[in-house]
Amino acid sequence: MKKALICIDYTNDFVASGGKLTCGEPGRLIEDEIVSLTEAFIKNGEYVVFAVDSHEEDDAYHPETRLFPPHNVNGTEGKELFGKLLPVYKKHENEKNVYYMEKTRYSAFAGTDLELKLRERQIEEVHLAGVCTDICVLHTAVDAYNKGFRIVVHKHAVASFNPEGHTWALSHFANSIGAKVAE
Repeated sequence: MKKALICIDYTNDFVASGGKLTCGEPGRLIEDEIVSLTEAFIKNGEYVVFAVDSHEEDDAYHPETRLFPPHNVNGTEGKELFGKLLPVYKKHENEKNVYYMEKTRYSAFAGTDLELKLRERQIEEVHLAGVCTDICVLHTAVDAYNKGFRIVVHKHAVASFNPEGHTWALSHFANSIGAKVAE
């Protein structure tokens, strides 16, 4: 069975201590696991997707504008991949099994060509890593479930600023959408 890793929103604004919407220390603690997973998928020739939240400055029409401060604004350092993940991406960005995509909603599937890219490659199983467990990872997982993909969430490669939301989402993945929560 073909599989893909979807690395969700692991950017400076969501992870760095000075990020505009950081999940803080929990996000930084998963860095090595995310880098290790990404490198392993790339080395094995499996598809790796960097799904990155993307916003225009002062977008009055985007629903997140009412909920959160400006974050991951195009052209800012905040939108860049965080820490050790950025050089991994830069090293492999031109390889055909590496795909950087922008998203404008919580789910990496909403309004993007992600499903098309996965179907073209006969991918049946998606592995999820990134932040925030109970927001963008959750919405991506639910959409993957509704589209018929098998789902693996890497417990030590997801994090949130909300410990209760993180715990709830991990339970929801396993108990409501049949995802495997991998240690």
